[in-house]
Amino acid sequence: MLTRRHLIKAGTVGGAALLVPAALTLRRPAQAAPVPGGTLDPATVPKYVLPLFVPPAMPGGRSVAGVDFHEIGVRQFNQRVLPPGMPTTPVFGYGRIADSSTFHYPAYTIEARVDRVTRVRWANQLMTSNGNYRPHLLPVDPTLHWANPPGGTAGRDMRPEFTTTPGPYRGPVPVVTHLHGAHVVEESDGYPEAWYLPPARNIPRGYARVGSFHDRFKAEAVGHTGVDWPTGSAVFDYRNDQRATTLWFHSHELGITRLNIYAGLTGMYLLRGGSADLPAGVLPGPAPQPGDPPGVRYHELPLILQDRSFNADGSLFFPSSRGFFGDTPPNGPFLPTTDVSPIWNPEFFGNTMVVNGNTWPVLAVEPRRYRFRVLNACNARTLMVKIATDPLAARPAKAALPIWVIGTDGGFLPAPVPLESARLGVSERLDVIVDFTGLPVGSTLYLINEGPDEPFGGGTVGVDFQPADPGTTGQVLKFVVTAAASADTSVPPAQLRLPSITRLGGASVIRRLSLNELTSGTFADAPTEGMLGTVNADGTAAPLPWMAPVTENPRRGATEIWEFRNFTGDAHPIHVHQVQFQVLDRRPFGGTDNPTQIGPPRPAESWESGFKDTVVSLPSEITRIKARFDIAGRYVWHCHIIDHEDNEMMRPYQVGS
Repeated sequence: MLTRRHLIKAGTVGGAALLVPAALTLRRPAQAAPVPGGTLDPATVPKYVLPLFVPPAMPGGRSVAGVDFHEIGVRQFNQRVLPPGMPTTPVFGYGRIADSSTFHYPAYTIEARVDRVTRVRWANQLMTSNGNYRPHLLPVDPTLHWANPPGGTAGRDMRPEFTTTPGPYRGPVPVVTHLHGAHVVEESDGYPEAWYLPPARNIPRGYARVGSFHDRFKAEAVGHTGVDWPTGSAVFDYRNDQRATTLWFHSHELGITRLNIYAGLTGMYLLRGGSADLPAGVLPGPAPQPGDPPGVRYHELPLILQDRSFNADGSLFFPSSRGFFGDTPPNGPFLPTTDVSPIWNPEFFGNTMVVNGNTWPVLAVEPRRYRFRVLNACNARTLMVKIATDPLAARPAKAALPIWVIGTDGGFLPAPVPLESARLGVSERLDVIVDFTGLPVGSTLYLINEGPDEPFGGGTVGVDFQPADPGTTGQVLKFVVTAAASADTSVPPAQLRLPSITRLGGASVIRRLSLNELTSGTFADAPTEGMLGTVNADGTAAPLPWMAPVTENPRRGATEIWEFRNFTGDAHPIHVHQVQFQVLDRRPFGGTDNPTQIGPPRPAESWESGFKDTVVSLPSEITRIKARFDIAGRYVWHCHIIDHEDNEMMRPYQVGS
């Protein structure tokens, strides 16, 4: 059993060996072997059988008083995720309420225009045909600080207490959707305590049907728009008053985000137009648009990358016990006898790779340029993707083609950046061009993954950590070159002139913030929860749980620098809602052992030169960002390893009073 303690070999990380706590230099290297999980052996899943699914544009958007209005539901259904000849998989997914054929994992893509409002009614329809609620597909740990509908109005959004170790929660599933990276008012952000249950006829008596912030946000939204929220729904307005970019939407409830996303609740949201976009024809295209006829060849495609594990019956596998993680006895004891939750695992890594809802698909490409919008939507896995000629080549493999990064979370970079290998932390996006021009028809190439099969701790593949298993999670997607069907008139990436970027002004406040991990008092080195927090005057960490009073309270219109001090042994992708920020630099520091010892700054990575909403904070480093907070309201910042986010590694923040 691999555990999170099998991380990086002894030695330097990023040239900062003198500042790395001793605990970080004693970890054992991982083994390049299939990740455990589920009764379906990943080695028996045929690769490159299913063609890559290209999510169509979400249909049904209608113009209402100058607003593009969608009505989108969440349902359970079966989908062909594994190749033909293997069972289908029950999943959750989004779709147009009026058209059941549009429900898919991942969702169809929402196309939006800069400065034109997109309004979405998000409906929780996780019910059977006779109106009863559907329980979750995956085991829900009721001992976390979570939505907790059984607690009723007084006990919702809390960590319940138990006198004996409980089994998984089997009640109705809370849902609220967050548009990741959006510049929105608080009531449309998808706050984790603004969830709602489906309008099922058999909700148990005494259950809370909505989260603590739902009714407040509903009243605000109705007051602003005049549009009511039907029971089991929320109506969110996305102002789209930001740079053209790649956003994504996903489930975002307190304590069960990891489960709802893993079950399928993800989708892309592409914002186009405005002064920070390029004219049509400059970049490869077209992309799917509403009303496209069958047979259109697309040269701009989303790639939603995820890892999943399966059981032999086709169902998704997700751990039903903390014992699976390998750092406690298989059967505990767990809460309330000890301080370890019975089901939650600190991180989950799947043993198959899924792209756009299918395991190891294949994409036919013409010998021309393609634009890919790449999203890491895994639970915990850091991806390091590369294009290679041999999927089983010794790692690190030789790159067959460069990956030209032209944009990230917040839109275009100042200039294209060619990479042999592209790193994506969880929830990060890369807007890239790959040029297949000149390749002979019949050529095959592979998108491979050289990131680790465990938490990323920084460093170089093959030196500081072992890469993903080349036979399973080290392979992602196959490209097969076919005959050209049309001329490519797009501009070669090296010749692109991207829209200019206006940098943020001076900061009025510098906040020192901490990333922390708490461990068990019963089981040695067994994490019980992650926490964000502040930094004490002596440089030590001050971890804070979700329920602690707000400590980050920028005034409206303020520009601030936030410094994330990572006191843990893992890299954490930190996401700040509402804003797109600039990454300033990273600085090594002495961690827990010597927190005031700070080394020289290292510039942001070459692909971090634009705006971002998520940044990878490496162990024993201070990662510095600058952001402007221009909308008053309640938001959150959190680790986007969603297993961490679900167990205390998230904090509310308040802009203005």
